Amino acid sequence: MIGTIRKHSAWLWVLIIAATIISFVWWGTTPATRNGAGGRNAGFGVIYGREVTREDYIAAKAEFFIYYWIRNGEWPSRSKEMTEAEMEREIYWRILLTRKAADLGIHAGDAEVQKAAENLMLSIGRNKQVIPISEFVDKILVPQGLNAADLKRALTGNIAIQQLVNLKGMSGSLITPQEASTAYDRQQQDFSAQAVFFNASNYVSQVLTVPALVGQFYTNYQAYYREPDQVQISYVHFGISNYLAQSTSEWAKTNLEEVVNAYYSQRASDFADAKTPEEAKSRIRELLIRQRAAADAKQQATEFASPLFAMDPPKAENLAVVAKQKGLTVQTTAPFSAQNGPFEFNATPAFIKIAFELNSDTPYAGPVEGTDGYYVIALARSIPSYIPAFELIGDRVRADFTMQQSLALAQRAGTNFYAQVSAQLAAGKTFDQAAAAAGYVAQALPPFSLGTQDLPEFGGQNELNALKQTAFSTPVGHVSNFVPSRNGGFVLYVKAMLPVDAAKKATDLPEFIAQLRRERISEAFNVWLQGEANREFRNIPSLQAPAAPAAK
Repeated sequence: MIGTIRKHSAWLWVLIIAATIISFVWWGTTPATRNGAGGRNAGFGVIYGREVTREDYIAAKAEFFIYYWIRNGEWPSRSKEMTEAEMEREIYWRILLTRKAADLGIHAGDAEVQKAAENLMLSIGRNKQVIPISEFVDKILVPQGLNAADLKRALTGNIAIQQLVNLKGMSGSLITPQEASTAYDRQQQDFSAQAVFFNASNYVSQVLTVPALVGQFYTNYQAYYREPDQVQISYVHFGISNYLAQSTSEWAKTNLEEVVNAYYSQRASDFADAKTPEEAKSRIRELLIRQRAAADAKQQATEFASPLFAMDPPKAENLAVVAKQKGLTVQTTAPFSAQNGPFEFNATPAFIKIAFELNSDTPYAGPVEGTDGYYVIALARSIPSYIPAFELIGDRVRADFTMQQSLALAQRAGTNFYAQVSAQLAAGKTFDQAAAAAGYVAQALPPFSLGTQDLPEFGGQNELNALKQTAFSTPVGHVSNFVPSRNGGFVLYVKAMLPVDAAKKATDLPEFIAQLRRERISEAFNVWLQGEANREFRNIPSLQAPAAPAAK
């Protein structure tokens, strides 16, 4: 029933809260059991003249974990984008902000917190279905060692922080009608422009891959070619698909249809997207069969692993010994990194983590849950990070060298073109004529503004941002300098600024002002917050120079 969470802007996600109605809110009171605080046992520092205790740190960590899940739909500990250092920093941001809010007498009322909880349950439910908080706690929080009390505290903190943002960013909310009108024109007024593009791919044929130069390129960029730490594992797979027939047979001996009907009557809303009740029940039937098959697969994997773990001394080769005794096949992956995982099957982050923890003392693990069953794994080989010899990656190095050189040729051509076209324009030529004289064709671009979010004719977002900023900084009737990009670059000619559509402006302006006010509040708040952090985080040994999180 729990759907995919929508991502919201940092610190400001509670702005989306709106009232809904559910019958009750269940908070619970038992604190979650935790065994540690990010590996820290002492020395949590001082914020606003008060010691940060272990309990403070653990509570803030729980709040941040819930906040991160609300925004991203995953736990920060499983995110490839969130490092341990960044996680620790975010925990201290949480402590700083909640303490400042409390010092200023900012508190969230029970009604506000309940409304936040109700709308969270609505936002993560499927098909606009509100899920019970107890279900969210049991399925999402409890497996992470969290509980309903942590959720209530996190929501309370989020509301208080939002009120703090509004208070400290209040100066940014003062916007006059004239200022808003000018800002709208600046963002929405379209440019009429032409461009000449210099794509590196057009210069590939001009590159000579001289062996000495390619060799020097390899020497200069060896760090780029370094391979990460890798492991290779042997495994015995107990796939769920191998047990589906057995599960179907076992279910046939029971009152399966009564179970399916009872399941549907209790949780019909989980299958609201089904066209008919029969379709929903068919899916429930498949779910139950698969669940039993998964349990059978795990049981078989456990029975296989038991004698393996009983062998002394533990050796990776023992996996093959036990497999042979039981008539099972051992397979071996190709070497893989922690970033990519094995190529042979889709491994979960937890699976990859376990694989990289294997060593000579603990050479095997299992059953390890995968996306398609359970695995008993053994370490076949650990491969430390290394730089491959040129003979092994020569083709890749030559391709990279060619791309670098063709990019340099494209950018040199663009720089020369700028000099030529500037002289031609000064002599009274049009941009089209100047481009043609230099051997290029000027491309007319669709109208665009600083607020344009997509321009298919112009490639990726980074290039589009460069185009918009270049147009804004180039006077009408003038040509820009050559602007390099990752694919080459461009020279832009701004022909005119097109009139703003008055009717559209009148319609858009109220929402534009609201968005502008939010942005200004965030900017003012971030200025204040950075000053607070520069002072207070000097008392946190591990956070001497953090970067403030942006309140977007």
